[in-house]
Amino acid sequence: MPATSEVAALIKKYKTRFFEGLTASEVASIIAPASKRRFTAHSIITHEGDMADHVFLVLDGRARCFCTTRLGEKIPLLWYPPGETFGGAAFLSRQLDYIVSTEAVVNTTVLVWSRATIRSLSAQFPRLLENGLLVAYDYFVAYRAVHVSMVCHSARERLAQVLVNLATGLGQRVADGIGLDVRNEELANEANITIFTASRLLNEWQRKGILMKTRGKIVVRSTEALMFSEN
Repeated sequence: MPATSEVAALIKKYKTRFFEGLTASEVASIIAPASKRRFTAHSIITHEGDMADHVFLVLDGRARCFCTTRLGEKIPLLWYPPGETFGGAAFLSRQLDYIVSTEAVVNTTVLVWSRATIRSLSAQFPRLLENGLLVAYDYFVAYRAVHVSMVCHSARERLAQVLVNLATGLGQRVADGIGLDVRNEELANEANITIFTASRLLNEWQRKGILMKTRGKIVVRSTEALMFSEN
């Protein structure tokens, strides 16, 4: 476990919503009983259907949650950049299961609180539970936006919005723009379009210089150009 001061510095840097409204000493008290775990790229952090007995906060790297179809296909739902939390069902008095799985997209370090610990801390610091509810509210807002997009927006608009959201939340600044470690299949699933359509649109945007793509990687050169790209 790194020094509490080092973790607190990261949390401050990321402006983590989980700790909004808490003093530095309160944050230190909440961090102290947490453990640190390292997950290699593509390893599973939580399993859908398992007991929700831990809360996680991403310190570095990136993670995403997904559900699995009967045929074993992964359906990505939400992405977690540094500073984001997941596993909030562990806050509740009723023992629940994780409704999604979560995996590390790249090598990822997380802080982990057990269910007993996080419930004890939330009783001691009520603002922590309120922040957890606000995070859950934000996830619902994100779901609403996706649902409205699927009903009202074209395939082009949905894919552009997915790329802009990922670039804003998870992208890494590189020389030519914002880099993303994401595959065509993942983008197609998230935008609810076919892989063929995703590939066609990405190729078109690459020809226009809006982005560059290689296998498993995309560099977005202009999020504005993506949102206003025409047929």
